[in-house]
Amino acid sequence: MNNSLIINILRFVLLVITQVLIFNNLNFLGFINPFVYVIFFYWYPIKGNRAIFMLTAFLLGLVIDIFSDTLALNALASVTIAYARPSIMRFCFGVNYDFQNFSFKNTTKLQRITFMALLIFIHHLIFFSFEILSIAHILLILKKVFATGAITLILCVLFSSLFSPKSE
Repeated sequence: MNNSLIINILRFVLLVITQVLIFNNLNFLGFINPFVYVIFFYWYPIKGNRAIFMLTAFLLGLVIDIFSDTLALNALASVTIAYARPSIMRFCFGVNYDFQNFSFKNTTKLQRITFMALLIFIHHLIFFSFEILSIAHILLILKKVFATGAITLILCVLFSSLFSPKSE
């Protein structure tokens, strides 16, 4: 087994445990539960196999759904952002992403935070839209997306600065 695979398996397991045991039980202001496991999609290797990434995203979302009792909403949102990740990276990093030697350490902090924010926003928009499933409640959906997204982004940036390699 190579080192990258072991690190990704460890991240997967630790993020599931952290999400299920800690963050699913938080209830800021009565409705904000951060989804910190979304940082997995930020940390996943850029040059990784896309099929394995999609399968891993589905499994991550499904495991979170099983423990959270959310009827595959996390799986749907996770697969969506895994599928959209290359387009989001191209949007955030421009033509630099298309080169073979692309690395996060060659990007600015603002670009990385924008990338993470877009991942979180799309995940939350999909999740809460399908959770509420009513266009009549669009303001409630947007309130949940932005409030939960802001807290999730703050926690993910904090986790990223604490647990990412110093070269980033």
